[in-house]
Amino acid sequence: MIEPYGIFISKEIIVNFSRRKVMGLAGGLGASLVAIGITSVSAAGTPIEVTRSPSCGCCSAWTAHLRQAGFSVEDKLLDDLAPLKARLGVPSDLQSCHTAMLSGYVIEGHVPAKEILRILAERPTATGLAVAGMPAGSPGMEIAGQAERYDVVLFGPRGRQVFARY
Repeated sequence: MIEPYGIFISKEIIVNFSRRKVMGLAGGLGASLVAIGITSVSAAGTPIEVTRSPSCGCCSAWTAHLRQAGFSVEDKLLDDLAPLKARLGVPSDLQSCHTAMLSGYVIEGHVPAKEILRILAERPTATGLAVAGMPAGSPGMEIAGQAERYDVVLFGPRGRQVFARY
């Protein structure tokens, strides 16, 4: 039996909804808020582990971008990242100069903090996000007057899809 929930609108009107209907409405509201860019996820103190080459300057700039967004960055230096990327399932054509881990997701390359917050809010079934290569204008690769179009790719066992386009 579906138990009704009474929603009090005024003295005269009480609307009864089933639990299923209330949950559906709540889920729809949550999806709508994410779609318009309102999420309850904040970077404030969220730990992210970044592994990068000790000699890479743009990686330092990307970690600064994450810190500015509020993430708590654990910066690990490693001379050869190839075994780590292979172990984490980062496809070779999506690889970049640094790899990060947070909340069960792999973040590869110069992914904007905004998209990291979005994946945390939406929690899709995926391995992670990647920005292949080192596109000019991406976080950590800011060059005055230069910006290339690039995609943030959601990847995993179910395939790939464009998560965001810049």
